[in-house]
Amino acid sequence: MTASTAPSTDTYLGTHVRLLPQTGQLRALHTAIRDRDARPEDFVRYSRRIIRLLIEAGMDLLPFEPHEVRTPTGAVYQGLRFASGLCGVTVVRAGESMEGELRDVCPGIRIGKILIQRDETTKEARLYYTALPADIARRHVLLLDPVMATGGTALAALRVLTDLGVPEENIVFVNFITVPEGITAVCEQYPRLRIVTSAIEERLTEDAWMLPGIGDFGDRYFGTDA
Repeated sequence: MTASTAPSTDTYLGTHVRLLPQTGQLRALHTAIRDRDARPEDFVRYSRRIIRLLIEAGMDLLPFEPHEVRTPTGAVYQGLRFASGLCGVTVVRAGESMEGELRDVCPGIRIGKILIQRDETTKEARLYYTALPADIARRHVLLLDPVMATGGTALAALRVLTDLGVPEENIVFVNFITVPEGITAVCEQYPRLRIVTSAIEERLTEDAWMLPGIGDFGDRYFGTDA
């Protein structure tokens, strides 16, 4: 597939997909981690800064409820607090890189796990394991996975959640980096899903690698790349 035939994301941006503002700071962070010669510790440090921005943006899409507090001056502040019933779900293993930032933002949040691996020959996603809260159907879910290329893994994870009764409009997919092909594949099947991402790449190669890309995020984050 060439850049000229890659699907457009215009239909989904701003409605289904929230792209982080492409500020100078964010682009500098992406430049640091995209460098193939980046030190492992720098890749982790700068990735975590971007993940924190993504988690904050994802949390902003979850429901709030009115909450009144009294300030030190004795006045009343009409504020908000997160509604009850929030849950994180990580796609093992790369998604686990995002757990720490989620716990920092929302201490005590429940976190479930889904293990899906892509067959390197067929490129199809296979489900191997789940460990999720028993009441997940009644929760609002932050689905965490840093990479969405073809969309196969995301679709498999979303099927697990929706088959358990989670309404797709109650799911926010927090994603580090994606491509138009993945966005189109996922949004066509789950039109009420919301996606938060920090980068939309140009296209996929024939081997399903993103261009310009970031490499294997999980291997680079956890230090298991060759």
